[in-house]
Amino acid sequence: MGEGVFEQKALVKAVDSAWQEQQQERAAEVLRVATPGGRFHVRWDEGGSATALGQLVFFAEFLDVSGLFARWVDGCPMAYTSPNAPAVGNVLGTWLLSILDGQRRYAHVTGLRGDAVAPQILGMDKIVSDESLRRALAHLAPNQPKRGGEEERAAHMAQLAKSTAWMDTALSESTREALRTAWILDIDTTVKLLYGHQAGAEIGYNPTKPGRPSHTLHTYWIGNLRLVLDVEVQGGKASAAKHSLPRLCQLLERLAPEERPTLVRGDNAFGNEGVMLEMEAMGQRYLFKLRQTAGVKRLIERQWQHGEWHGVGQGFDAVDSQLRLSGWSRARRVVVLRRPVKDRLAAETHSEDPQQTLHFIDSSDQVKLWEYAVLVTNADYALEAMGQLYRDRADCENGFDELKNHWGWGGYTTHDLERCNLSARAVALIYNWWSWYVRLAHPQTRLEAITSRPMLLSGVARLTQHAGQSRLLLTLSHGAGARIKEMIANIRAGLDHVLANAPQLPTIDRWRALMRYIVNQITAARPQKPSPRRLSTPRLALGSS
Repeated sequence: MGEGVFEQKALVKAVDSAWQEQQQERAAEVLRVATPGGRFHVRWDEGGSATALGQLVFFAEFLDVSGLFARWVDGCPMAYTSPNAPAVGNVLGTWLLSILDGQRRYAHVTGLRGDAVAPQILGMDKIVSDESLRRALAHLAPNQPKRGGEEERAAHMAQLAKSTAWMDTALSESTREALRTAWILDIDTTVKLLYGHQAGAEIGYNPTKPGRPSHTLHTYWIGNLRLVLDVEVQGGKASAAKHSLPRLCQLLERLAPEERPTLVRGDNAFGNEGVMLEMEAMGQRYLFKLRQTAGVKRLIERQWQHGEWHGVGQGFDAVDSQLRLSGWSRARRVVVLRRPVKDRLAAETHSEDPQQTLHFIDSSDQVKLWEYAVLVTNADYALEAMGQLYRDRADCENGFDELKNHWGWGGYTTHDLERCNLSARAVALIYNWWSWYVRLAHPQTRLEAITSRPMLLSGVARLTQHAGQSRLLLTLSHGAGARIKEMIANIRAGLDHVLANAPQLPTIDRWRALMRYIVNQITAARPQKPSPRRLSTPRLALGSS
């Protein structure tokens, strides 16, 4: 019996050795490929160590000095009991690389598994499979048990609370220092389209694909830096402002008075009595747009007749007034903005006759067209500041576009809502890290992912090891190679500044010092604009009934 087992093992070893030799022979085989540029001789490099994310090494240094990734891993409440389970660092490192690489599906992780260099840069043993990543996130955000007793439900809620607190801490840490400057909180929602059978997949407000089930992402922004303060995934029908309000109040209440935003800003979904009452009860300034209801239109007609308009820049005229709609508990300050429409217009009319009628409208018709909006606020800023403050809110739409199309908010979908929520918050977290990193490299302006990734992440790096040293030979294929090297020099100068001035501090204090350094660099590079001027006389009617 023993001899048979020995012979079987020897046979398996011989077969394995023969297979490896065959693979090596195939790798050594030269492929002759004819192209429009001529004939090329191609050979597979089976034993090489290279990565397409060559500049990851500089971002990893940023994470190491700040301690962001290490604290995220150490605080993770994922505890495996099996000795064969993947390490927490491998799971979160795989997740980080997938999000950073611009992937949108868990299955895309397979495209990174052949990379032997990137895991070493982040201190990982390996990149885990997409199934391992899904199962690991199921440990962090388990489904609510459909059956079972009180113990199972209590265990589910306890684990979910731990994961929520873990992500709350990481997100707060990624934005905390920015809250010590004057900042504006932008609130808005966006739609995430769904194509499967997911929890919370409901047919709600969906302007691009009506009838398609979706999730709704309620997002809270640091407007002037375009950082994500928090995000929450809810069902497709939960797009109204009342679904954003509870989380908004929680975020404001947990901030110290000196960290509160100077203004909470939102579109016409938030210009209602419930939201405004909550903000007024907290002593929080706000600026919302009003829907064009009958009462608002009557106000516009009255102001048009009075003609007390003042120019506020960019072609806009504005007028200040007081308004109390039928559903409001008090009169509030409103600002009416208008701007003439200058372009040539054509109006199309429909009637019972299938033939459509087109009317061209221009100045010869003696018809003047206006674009107008009505804002409601409890802030006492001067009139000329209000229009610009609301126009600046449009920048958060650019953030939605970037996060959905280039950072994975449109993907990383699972059947359960808990993991979808956890993934959205993880994307927001890594987006914040990368935003700080890019602003350290280029403090003058923001660079979106479609620009910053090719410049500051891509590059072919080959790893060689000799005499105990790991060396990376980095090749840039980007046309702006000289500019990239200048940006890397800016990054390393910032890190050296922090290490030189705070060498003995814990990593959390080094991160705060690094954020202060980046904020100072942004402030120094930005052209100085006058802050919104307060009204010369107090508005006693504000907030009164």
